[in-house]
Amino acid sequence: MQRITVTVSGRPMVAWRVSGPGPPVVCVHGAGVSSREFLPFLEALGPRREAWTVDLPGFGASDGTADLGLRALADALVEWLAAVGLDHVVLLGGSFGCQVVVDAVVRHPGRIAGLVLVGPVVDPAARGFLRQLLRWLRNAPHERLPMAALNLADYRDAGGRRVVGAFAESLRDRIEDKLPHVVVPTLVVRGAQDRMVPQQWAEEVTRLLPAGRLTVVEQSGHMVPYRQAHALAGLVSDFLVPQGPGATTGLPDEGGSAR
Repeated sequence: MQRITVTVSGRPMVAWRVSGPGPPVVCVHGAGVSSREFLPFLEALGPRREAWTVDLPGFGASDGTADLGLRALADALVEWLAAVGLDHVVLLGGSFGCQVVVDAVVRHPGRIAGLVLVGPVVDPAARGFLRQLLRWLRNAPHERLPMAALNLADYRDAGGRRVVGAFAESLRDRIEDKLPHVVVPTLVVRGAQDRMVPQQWAEEVTRLLPAGRLTVVEQSGHMVPYRQAHALAGLVSDFLVPQGPGATTGLPDEGGSAR
């Protein structure tokens, strides 16, 4: 696993990469956390595909002197793709990362070939701090205990103001209004025990997408990439392979990485 740092708009952004055959998959973390949550998934996917996970500005190992809104984070992600020489990639968002990658593909469709939305938030039926907190508490027993330590380390690195700001951005964003404008093939993934993303909302997300399909991962809560890394790696690999004679996913071939 390589650590790669590039400067985007004057800010160092840090990413981790595992070599493998294309097309490249780039993971985008949730609100207040970092790439730490995706490292098990990178190790699982790496032998099958080129896999990246990037810390957005102000989170994890990436520098950030100003608090960026969702739109600015999506722009920074697209600028980072250009800086590292990635084109026509598959973006995999986790939780709030789903909102970031959806915003990115709606406004910058030319650089992105497909999406994987793992635990997409926020369900409009629970758009509010207290309702989200209650869902988070209900979900907590379905996560692996080491996940709590990773989250606390991420919150410490980002700082309280930036963490609160990220959650506020998540609540303000109306992802449901953007989903019909996602023009690329999209895989929606929900953990069977995910209390943040009910099955009804996951089905609605899939219905709103022009080219979406839904998969449910057993024995997992909200953090599927950490809890069921190998199962998710298999799903993503299958998503990137044409299904049936003459079928195509519309995703890039092994020339998708422009480095």
